[in-house]
Amino acid sequence: MLEAVPNVSEGRDRAVVHAIATAFGGGDARLLDVHSDEDHHRAVLTLAGSAEALCEALVAGARVALAAIDLRLHDGVHPRVGAVDVVPLVPILGAPMTLARETALAVADRIGGELGVPVFLYGEVGAGRRPADFRRGGLEELVRRTEAGEVVPHAGPHRVDRRAGAVLVGARLPLVAYNVVLATRDAAAAREIAAVVRESGGGMPGVQAIGLELPRSGLVQVSMNVLDLERSPLHEVVAEVGRLAGERGILVAGGELVGLVPESVLAAAVAAGAEVPGVNASRVLERRLAL
Repeated sequence: MLEAVPNVSEGRDRAVVHAIATAFGGGDARLLDVHSDEDHHRAVLTLAGSAEALCEALVAGARVALAAIDLRLHDGVHPRVGAVDVVPLVPILGAPMTLARETALAVADRIGGELGVPVFLYGEVGAGRRPADFRRGGLEELVRRTEAGEVVPHAGPHRVDRRAGAVLVGARLPLVAYNVVLATRDAAAAREIAAVVRESGGGMPGVQAIGLELPRSGLVQVSMNVLDLERSPLHEVVAEVGRLAGERGILVAGGELVGLVPESVLAAAVAAGAEVPGVNASRVLERRLAL
């Protein structure tokens, strides 16, 4: 069995999010979770199923999302380059990475060929490239880089349309997406904390982090992906962000889990006597599958 976590650039219109989710979950794949965020203007969907079922589901969902979303009208705070921004395939329950890679390539070929959008590869099928490598400078920069031949799509047209953008398809190991909200309007402080906690800044192994403003609440957020859950358990990462905020006289206003977590994440937190807001038995991937 594989997991897929497509991210689409719509998080405000509930009817549109529902239609997209229905399309992703309309076949034999199981739709396990839908998380939408108005500030990010983004929805993250979690699916699971066989390689064949996921391939069909991802193409069907992408078709509806591409028809419904116009990036020219998009103003969310989360970096993105596509109406269907990222489509990762993740091996779970003992599935081999080879299956995730093969499925990712099949999905990329079908989205590019059938839906007519450029598809770039990342992760295990993209020579280790990250989504951030394509988002650098935003959509306009990706348009320029593609036209200049600096980056070449794996599938689809070799031109990025400003309405639909591009789709980033990858294969990767499980990760956890988690946001820590800070009780301040100081966006510079959030960016500073993110720079300290992320691995590329000398921080915690396998942690990617950015600081974002949240216009609707007037607060800021440290938005993170935790890729190495063994060396950087989620509860320790969240605690470190809280510590760094405290050093700057800033309180933590809350935490938000995006999607689901492996059972091991909750088990590690329980064993350490730590509570992570939003992380509980109802948010565990394996338990959601068992239902």
